[in-house]
Amino acid sequence: MKLRFAFLFCFAALLLTGGELPDREALFALPAWAPAPGYESNGNESIRGIFYDGLPYRGKPTRVFAWYGVPAKTEGKLPAIILVHGGGGTAFRYWVRLWMERGYAVLAMDTTGGVPRNNGESGSDGSVPHPDGGPGLGRVFRDTGLPPQEQWPYHAIGAVIRANTLLRSFPEIDPERIGVTGISWGAVIGETAVSLDSRFKFAAMVYGCGFLGRNSSWKGTEFAKMPPELVERWIQLWDPSSYLAENKVPILFCNGVSDRHFRPDSWWSTCRLVKPELRHAALRVGMGHAHPPSGDPPEVAAFADATVRGGKPLPRIVSQTPESVVYDAPVPLKRAELNCTEDTGDWTRRRWKIVPARIDREKRTVTAEIPPAATAWYFNITDERGCITSGEIEEKK
Repeated sequence: MKLRFAFLFCFAALLLTGGELPDREALFALPAWAPAPGYESNGNESIRGIFYDGLPYRGKPTRVFAWYGVPAKTEGKLPAIILVHGGGGTAFRYWVRLWMERGYAVLAMDTTGGVPRNNGESGSDGSVPHPDGGPGLGRVFRDTGLPPQEQWPYHAIGAVIRANTLLRSFPEIDPERIGVTGISWGAVIGETAVSLDSRFKFAAMVYGCGFLGRNSSWKGTEFAKMPPELVERWIQLWDPSSYLAENKVPILFCNGVSDRHFRPDSWWSTCRLVKPELRHAALRVGMGHAHPPSGDPPEVAAFADATVRGGKPLPRIVSQTPESVVYDAPVPLKRAELNCTEDTGDWTRRRWKIVPARIDREKRTVTAEIPPAATAWYFNITDERGCITSGEIEEKK
């Protein structure tokens, strides 16, 4: 633990001190921005492409491409959200449109030094490098031996923090109502960014988590190819587990219990780093891994609205035992379930059963009999909006 916080301090110092790396003033300073030629608004839709200054890469300035959109009808200053795509993605125009319809000003950047191949009109669109871009995601592990400022996570984290500063400067936006949501690698980056930048009002992180060296799809692939000292260096520099204990921003974590990349043991360990009053967890059976709509479960919009638009909060599990949970639900519960498995070993291969659980609305408890053959289980409570909150996974000792 002491080593982790020592590296946290060292990396924060790298980010926030002088020398060849940017100091705090540079990292949080207002970046210059300009319209992106060829990415103008279409018709009456107020979404336009922009470039804003990223962090220098290999001694040269960089520019980050982003879509920026504002709802057509506005009254007063707007809440805003930053959208951070996952691996293989780009700045998605359709994703911006979705959040504009929800009443938010939106900025969705490309974190891989590129621009959208097909205007980001679907979740299958990818990124095409542009001459002034920084490093791409493909370098996320191969550059681990280089100085931090020459590595992809450094630039992606910087792009998120600088986007926050940029939005705070726009007159149509309320600077105290800006949040961020990230998907997959976007969540890995986002979890570190909000731990360093407490100006965010909320964060909703889908799939991505820390403890990737403990259990993840990269443990047996990319990390297995690296010398142990470089694995440790990557984890200390870029894994969210090195930062989230210092987080001060409310975070919603969403994932699928069988996710092939971000396994539930590492995911729950990540959630536990955040103070209980600041975290919500939603763990689904059968959730796919993709950009929206799969990567946009209903909890994300509800969590955002509850934080910055006066909406009803998500249900909360106050306490739990292996056979029950105590809950609080501002919106009445629709159902409660016990999710259980009789399998062991690889989390991605376990089969899960969903068993109805009993709700006592007067006592605000949910209970269930644990099947004798169950090896692991957890409770989900679902309110009338279809938003779930999950209890922690229990395992047979």
